[in-house]
Amino acid sequence: MKKAGVTLADVAKVAGVSVMTASRALSGDGYASDETRAKVQAAARQLGYTPNALARMMKGGKTNVIGVVVNDLSSAVVNCFVTALSEEVRKFDMDLFIYNSLGDMGGGKGKRVSQLLHGLWDGLVYVLPRMSDDYLETLEKSASPIILVNYFRHETSLPVVRGDNVNGAHDAVTHLLELGHRRIGFIRGSSYTGQSDVRERGYLAALADAGIKTDPALVYPGDFNEQSGLEGGRRLLELAEPPTAIFAANDAMAQGAMNAIREKGLRIPEDISIIGFDDIPSASMMQPPLTTLRHPFEAMAQATVQELVRRIRGESGRRQRIEFPSEFVVRESTGPAPGSAASARARKRRS
Repeated sequence: MKKAGVTLADVAKVAGVSVMTASRALSGDGYASDETRAKVQAAARQLGYTPNALARMMKGGKTNVIGVVVNDLSSAVVNCFVTALSEEVRKFDMDLFIYNSLGDMGGGKGKRVSQLLHGLWDGLVYVLPRMSDDYLETLEKSASPIILVNYFRHETSLPVVRGDNVNGAHDAVTHLLELGHRRIGFIRGSSYTGQSDVRERGYLAALADAGIKTDPALVYPGDFNEQSGLEGGRRLLELAEPPTAIFAANDAMAQGAMNAIREKGLRIPEDISIIGFDDIPSASMMQPPLTTLRHPFEAMAQATVQELVRRIRGESGRRQRIEFPSEFVVRESTGPAPGSAASARARKRRS
């Protein structure tokens, strides 16, 4: 239990060192031998001393806190990344401050967030940012260490850690093409973050590489939510010449599209194949398990924290863009196109 009124001077006295040395040993700023650091930390534990982050901030010192701003904590993707980020932050003996913006980072709201977080953190991470151009410009002018995660909307001077959405989407559509599919629908997400746009770019590039002309009727404007995947799946299946496969810009919309397919009495993948993006925890438990693309959240979180700490400490070797390849995860929701040569070969193998 923490003892009332315990000060840094008390810790220094028990450890047999000066107050300045005790401060260096606990904060990590400045030199302290391993032996001294161990003695000071043991004294702090004995006395129940907790460094006062607010006091350090007021003195212009480091708080050992990293702030992370997210748009929606209910998002499975955001949760996966923030969990990995939290584990990585602990390796540096730092704490994570999470702020859920619940919407667009712009206008007066963006200013309030900036005021709230000012001085409470040593560095800030924006995860899947949805921010106005004005707010992005404000961040770019800030002298504080800031990193954007999975930001695609505009070119920016801020460092960005992100997954490779273009090649990932290209791999997904190429997989379907190799299975004999030629009419491939695409359910796009909201264009606000830019992620859907780059995934669509990969979709279109794969079709062009195969010499297939794009049919605008096969592209449905979703919004990354399951309901829009359901509506998109219904719309695509109502076409005079419906697709034999659907690529959804995220797993939630893929789940919605799967529901639309079942409504039609169709089988997955015998009648129609489907691919998602993100590999959320429920993707492997869908019926059938969903073929999708996965970003390496642990590696991305590690790179984010390491780059941010490097900037906080003013170290060299900084990087502006850190991009990770997507991993293609093939499960049971994709199969040969009905009536294709690939389908005939599959039937022959089963017989």
